[in-house]
Amino acid sequence: MTRISFYLLADSGPEARLRVACRLAEKAYLQGQGVYLHADGPAQAQRLDEQLWSFRDGAFVPHARYDEEYREPVVIGHEAAAQPPQTGVLINLAEAVPAFFGRFDRLLEIVSAGEEARGRARERFRFYRDRGYDLETHELAPRNR
Repeated sequence: MTRISFYLLADSGPEARLRVACRLAEKAYLQGQGVYLHADGPAQAQRLDEQLWSFRDGAFVPHARYDEEYREPVVIGHEAAAQPPQTGVLINLAEAVPAFFGRFDRLLEIVSAGEEARGRARERFRFYRDRGYDLETHELAPRNR
């Protein structure tokens, strides 16, 4: 059964979610796991693609977009009906529960500060809980940039 973790950010800016997603993708990649970053649309997918090249000095996370021919361990997509190639870690940045989340060993939900974002995250949390998934929550402290 998919293990689900919620990462609650102290920052409400959209770039904070992307930075955390990049750090989590890098960590999973370095542990030898495949990663699918599920963006909320093409604009966010593009920003993720750019961020993975520059989120940390010296970082290298081989990645590709889902709409490209990919052979990389980290893939970025945004289509709700996608059939992601990986089965390792799914990082969800979309507002809805991805229909394919059960194919993955781990699901990471990254939640910005702010009542609106937290409210949508609570809905996803209830969705998973009501279906019997074990859930864990991590409160992330603000980082110096």
